[in-house]
Amino acid sequence: MKKILVIHGPNLNLLGKREPEVYGKMTLKDINARISSAAKARGATVKFTQTNSESGIVDALQGVMGWADGIILNPGAFTHYSYVIYDAVLACGVPTIEVHLSNIYKREEFRRKSLVAPGCVGQITGFGYRSYLLALSAFLDT
Repeated sequence: MKKILVIHGPNLNLLGKREPEVYGKMTLKDINARISSAAKARGATVKFTQTNSESGIVDALQGVMGWADGIILNPGAFTHYSYVIYDAVLACGVPTIEVHLSNIYKREEFRRKSLVAPGCVGQITGFGYRSYLLALSAFLDT
């Protein structure tokens, strides 16, 4: 049974309210329910965490060492400037897939660069809540 940690970064607790034209109308609870259902159907265990702090993401990455087979990480705005999250992804040694609800490459210039992605096994962006499901499938299909 594979074990996956899903880390939701800053402001994702506001999904459904915050810029629904960009991030959709689903809440974080809705997205987690879809991920849980998909994981259960495939015989996987999934845990969730959401934090609005950079240190919270680092703590979650470090805390999963020895437990998780994979990490699905949406670092939010930290994507674009956090070397510490990049370092933590590498340090934890757990394969990580960076995900984004919106297509960061079709947005403002500053959002088109990810400092985290080079530490990850892959990146999925622009498929709304399905970005998480695609990442889950990537882990479970290997």
